[in-house]
Amino acid sequence: MTTADYNNCVDNYADSVYRFILKNLGDEEKARDVVQDSFEKMWIKADQISAEKARSYLFTTAYHTMIDQIRKDRNQGNIDDNAFNKHSYTDEYYGLKEIIDEAVAKLPEIQRSVLLLRDYEGYSYKEVGEITGLSEVQVKVYIFRARKFLKNHIGSLDEVI
Repeated sequence: MTTADYNNCVDNYADSVYRFILKNLGDEEKARDVVQDSFEKMWIKADQISAEKARSYLFTTAYHTMIDQIRKDRNQGNIDDNAFNKHSYTDEYYGLKEIIDEAVAKLPEIQRSVLLLRDYEGYSYKEVGEITGLSEVQVKVYIFRARKFLKNHIGSLDEVI
């Protein structure tokens, strides 16, 4: 991969990688760090990566870096503000986007990742499997379970609206 190819990759994929990581982590600063680390890793191995495989390599690297970040945070025992307010009552109106985002956040980590890669980023089942290291069948199972959970959690859209 040449420097021009790398710069094109940054221009073309930085936003989509950031959105994917942000949806999973929910923290803008950590998402930026993961994206920056992923591009750094890609730059270090630029001579080994072809321009055609850059997108796949970038998402795969970002996914694994994100998993490492989640494990690191879990081991450090971070407590967020939502843990304190979990049982409090709020009279706020939530729009449909907020309801869906809240439901997606409740999915198990792997289901959320494959669902976001497939439905938000538009990857094929095979590409999602390559990024996450899962078989295509397992990707389909996780996506089915995630969609089923979302359907049950959100219920009828007529009732939400």
